[in-house]
Amino acid sequence: MPDGALGGLHVLDLSTLFSGPAIAAILADFGADVVKVELPGGDPLRRIGAQRHGHSVPWALVGRNKRVITVDPDRGDVLLRLTAVSDAVVLNQPRHLLEDWQCTPEEIEERNPRAVVAWATAYGATGPYAERPGNGTLGEAFAGFTHMTGEPSGPPMLPSAPLGDVLTGVAGALGALAACYWRDARGGTGQLVDVSMYEPIVAILGTALAAWTPGSEPPTRTGSRVPGGVPRNTYRTADGRWVVLSGTTDAQVARILPLIGLDTDEGRARFGRSAERLAHGDELDARVADWIASHGSAEVLDAFDGARIPITLVNDLATLWDDPHVRARGSVVAVEDDDIGAVVMPAPSPRLSRTPGQIAWTGRGPGADTDAVCRDWLGLGADEIRALRAAGAIS
Repeated sequence: MPDGALGGLHVLDLSTLFSGPAIAAILADFGADVVKVELPGGDPLRRIGAQRHGHSVPWALVGRNKRVITVDPDRGDVLLRLTAVSDAVVLNQPRHLLEDWQCTPEEIEERNPRAVVAWATAYGATGPYAERPGNGTLGEAFAGFTHMTGEPSGPPMLPSAPLGDVLTGVAGALGALAACYWRDARGGTGQLVDVSMYEPIVAILGTALAAWTPGSEPPTRTGSRVPGGVPRNTYRTADGRWVVLSGTTDAQVARILPLIGLDTDEGRARFGRSAERLAHGDELDARVADWIASHGSAEVLDAFDGARIPITLVNDLATLWDDPHVRARGSVVAVEDDDIGAVVMPAPSPRLSRTPGQIAWTGRGPGADTDAVCRDWLGLGADEIRALRAAGAIS
């Protein structure tokens, strides 16, 4: 893979399943040399989730751009030697398992004081819940996001995608890069990047937290509405399409009122300013919904776009894939996999103008790069590699 923005950064991915591997995958997208370590038998992600031709699609996704090595930590010290030469190490196992491998953050730091260790856990490395098991789904619920998702009269809802895991990946990659910058550009040392799976979700609720006062009634589900702004909702058009419109400022509403027949003295008095508008929010939302329901989607988009009101069709994956803007930017790409064919996945984001991220390959087969990693990272010769393989330390 050609050098990207992170070319030369050696990242050891000891994590499993989704959240930790997502951290390492983001770093790999931007050019880090990421080595994914599997135990004999392979990562569990190879055997769960959507399967195609007997191979895991999630593995193809989160294993992208990584080199793969199989190590048995009970039959030699290869794992310890890899941590000793890593710039960053990604973990998401519980402490007791890391202790068995001699790969706790403290043990890695003792071997390699320069190592940045990104450790993703459900509740973080400290606090009374530090040892509790969990995952991104639990993080969504624990952080309050599930409580605030759904219709007001309905039950709390989980998202239909692994939001907690993906946000853990983004937060972990950001933390690892911040730690590497402090070490490499500011003369610092390695350190622990403590990534809980609920705190990135708490960040999503920042505006709700800021508006709430401890001791008062907590906010709850509002469907697609938001308490502090109207109109903002999903609306169905006359031809059965759904759109999302969000135009909640006074200036935006002043441009909406003429469209929906409310540009009158009474309409401006009721809806023109935020305080009055929120007092009559249900009425304004219903009038917007009625207007949209009586017009086709193309006319709706043209009208609100023309008035500079943020609006979009609600895409499913098929319409997203076919959208000309998504096509032009390459936001979603199809990457060829030797075992399962083309795999559709998000392109690396954000975009860097001179060193953009790229996806060079999908998740590779077990032990595909064991020999190359032993040569490149540990400086081993062919005889030493053969001896390790004969001892069962690598495969």
